[in-house]
Amino acid sequence: MERVTMKIGGMSCGHCVASVKNALSALEGVDVEQVAIGQAVISHDPAVTSTEVIAQAVEDEGYSVVSTENVQPR
Repeated sequence: MERVTMKIGGMSCGHCVASVKNALSALEGVDVEQVAIGQAVISHDPAVTSTEVIAQAVEDEGYSVVSTENVQPR
């Protein structure tokens, strides 16, 4: 599993947080650790779901992925 922090643009409220969290949770191989305004921390199996697919799910909800950064597992 890879752990990734995504900086997300366009989020401004609790509805935005819920929308992104639901979109990410629906992806196979993705474990959503935290979603807050402007950021999501997830773990994912890159053999199942790539970061590109994850970013596209966020963008499909109407937000922009500003950056992604791999972080150390907990």
